Amino acid sequence: MQKTSKIYIAGHCGLVGSALLRRLQSDAYTNLCYASSSELDLRNLQAVQFFFEKEKPEYVFLAAAKVGGIMANATQPFDFLYDNVQIQNNVIHSAWQYGAKKLLFLGSSCIYPKFATQPIAEKELLNGYLESTNEAYAIAKIAGIKLCQALHAQYGCDFICAMPTNLYGLNDNYHAENAHVLPALLQKIHQAKIDNLPSVMLWGTGEPRREFLFADDLADALLFLMQHYNSSEIINVGSADEMSIANLAKAICQVVGYTGKILWDTSKPDGTPRKKLDLTKIEQLGWQAKTPFLEGLKQVYESKFALKDKII
Repeated sequence: MQKTSKIYIAGHCGLVGSALLRRLQSDAYTNLCYASSSELDLRNLQAVQFFFEKEKPEYVFLAAAKVGGIMANATQPFDFLYDNVQIQNNVIHSAWQYGAKKLLFLGSSCIYPKFATQPIAEKELLNGYLESTNEAYAIAKIAGIKLCQALHAQYGCDFICAMPTNLYGLNDNYHAENAHVLPALLQKIHQAKIDNLPSVMLWGTGEPRREFLFADDLADALLFLMQHYNSSEIINVGSADEMSIANLAKAICQVVGYTGKILWDTSKPDGTPRKKLDLTKIEQLGWQAKTPFLEGLKQVYESKFALKDKII
């Protein structure tokens, strides 16, 4: 992939896509194309085909998806399954149809079984039952993986699939019902400080463990994989930053400066008990995450809340 190659970023307004756009621009890639969801509905095959026919991208980063936390996944399973399958099918098919040289499909660590062996190696895919609270999203992502692998097997397409761990970063989603765990907790704890509340109630037991990766590090990994990875087999992308949800809440309290009590509503679901990825494959290729967790968390907080509210 050259600096002047035509590159399409699907989902450039989202957490991952915006980080990838920043990275490509900072690295002087000069021939980028993208369109917002209001300009191009990726669920509409005819519209996607028209876009590809017009732009003819050589390289495609497929970071567009309908995403959300436990509540959104549990209450909108049809939307998460249908919309994501439509988006993936249309972009992947059009990339093949209009001769893209390479496509990188962004999956998720939620594709792995709920009780997968930890840390989770890529071979664990389809080796057990999925976590019920995000089953629809996981099935959609697995369908995208299999579509890329089928095109590789049948037509020799250089379509690759990266599976990132839990992400956080600039331009995240803070919607009350759709946010993932880290932005949801950050929003809640920040508001508790602003309101001077003595305590804040969080979902679950706080015991599940999660690994967190800064979105800008993921963007670095995606560019690295586009340049150096050509296998049809999936590859994990993660970090060394694993912690319990309770310790995540403590870290957020430290960054926010909240000194109240954390309470846990154990009637709410925990999700998968632990989700730590085996990073042997990508580390053997020569890539590792660079951003320490607290440093990344401070960047996120300052960009979203602290500077705006003038509380630090």
